[in-house]
Amino acid sequence: MIKSLIDKILRKAPAKPRASSGKAGAKPRIPTGKRVDVPQSEHGIDPNLVDERAIKVVKTLQDAGYEAYIVGGAVRDLLLGLRPKDFDVATNATPEQVKGLFRRAFIIGRRFRIVHVVYGRGREHEVIEVSTFRAYLDATEAEQVAGNEKTSKKELADKSHVVDASGRVLRDNVWGPQDQDAARRDFTINAMYYDPTSGVVVDYHGGIKDAKKRVLRMIGVPDVRYREDPVRIIRVVRFAAKLGFEIEPKTREPLQAMAQLLSNVPQSRLFDEMIKLLQTGHARASLDELRKQGLDRGIFPVLDAVFDSSRQHHPDRARFIDLALADTDRRVGEDKPVAPSFLLACLLWHDVLAQWKRNLAQGEHNFPALQQATDSVFDARIGDISGRGKLAADMREIWTMQPRFERRIGGGPLSLVEQPRFRAGFDFLRLRAQVGEVDAELADWWEAFSLGDNHERRHLMEVAREQEIAKRQSRGSNGGPDGDAAPGGDAPAKKRRRRRRKPVGEGGGRSEAAGE
Repeated sequence: MIKSLIDKILRKAPAKPRASSGKAGAKPRIPTGKRVDVPQSEHGIDPNLVDERAIKVVKTLQDAGYEAYIVGGAVRDLLLGLRPKDFDVATNATPEQVKGLFRRAFIIGRRFRIVHVVYGRGREHEVIEVSTFRAYLDATEAEQVAGNEKTSKKELADKSHVVDASGRVLRDNVWGPQDQDAARRDFTINAMYYDPTSGVVVDYHGGIKDAKKRVLRMIGVPDVRYREDPVRIIRVVRFAAKLGFEIEPKTREPLQAMAQLLSNVPQSRLFDEMIKLLQTGHARASLDELRKQGLDRGIFPVLDAVFDSSRQHHPDRARFIDLALADTDRRVGEDKPVAPSFLLACLLWHDVLAQWKRNLAQGEHNFPALQQATDSVFDARIGDISGRGKLAADMREIWTMQPRFERRIGGGPLSLVEQPRFRAGFDFLRLRAQVGEVDAELADWWEAFSLGDNHERRHLMEVAREQEIAKRQSRGSNGGPDGDAAPGGDAPAKKRRRRRRKPVGEGGGRSEAAGE
């Protein structure tokens, strides 16, 4: 008080507030940093790693009089000597101006309006994502709504800067200068701009230095930035696992305390982030990083099943999941396609298996028991997400295919091997065989059958038929109600039919053990 009086007498201006530490009531200073133009001779990016279509987009925008740069993760990967899989471009042109320069360009998004410039068609098509420089805005000055994107659509209409009650940004479509665009990005290594025409990297926050030190550092005050977008909590884990970087202490400290904010993020967006954790080629490292940061429970229902303490008492279950994660990492590393349905089917299989057995114990028939188990587990662990129908159908097909593999006589094998998802179902069977859940001979038989010609397939089915007859004779006719295999076992015998069927011929007959 005395100091204020003296300052008033001496007519001193009040001291400027310091940068916010995240405390309520303090207005954060915009962390714009200082622009540094780093030439090719210093940053060492190999131009041959840059996508030609991304360069074309940049040049088209520059020729039209706009600023344009390759930005974000692509620049980070180029600095690390990696060939980026995706290229994003940032410009001072508005989405409408960008769209007008390209023949196939589409404005998408509500939360963040961006432009997709499309080259090629079909599976070979490529999308270059173009965003407009955005202003760094104080969340305390934004309009606030009580709900989220889904529950507050009317309130969000025609508004450009909106946050929810927790400070999470729901709309951010206010354009601004490049330095503010860099400030609103999450980590220093993702806030660099590369001009492929001049070879210059524009760096505001020491991203090149952090990339060389292999450090993940949040721009600005970490807890404020996590409130703006809680998904950054997951992104920091993913980048640390993917790149093998250490998380800088100030960036790491708020992670557990801020994790509760993820409960207000739409389930579909969280699900997408989980898939990125699992399908970037570093699935096992990502799960290890989640454990390391204390984020292994209560965020992703699917991963709750993986981290379940009961795994400690079921080593085969743990090994099955580890093998599935390793197989996914290997396929990504070999640039082979990976389907989320397969890995999720692996992660949740033992939940399904346990529920299936409980349903059988309650008197349900085999396939209805399995179908009820798949529905129950899918609803509990996956929930309501975009693309749920296709994902559920693929996972269900992989699971329900497993008892069909137990039936190797009649027409069943011939129809099963022609199923579109046969390979996924067989790969799943192979994993089960590796942990001893089914006989390895069964997986070997199906591999030979799938690769064999008609003559080889007939021979394999005849051998399987003889083995089946021998089993029936040794254990009697104690088949299950549907004549299908019990979970993880051999196909039980079915009671003799009144009409005898002909032996398998050229076209194969109907199965004696299956109701195909």
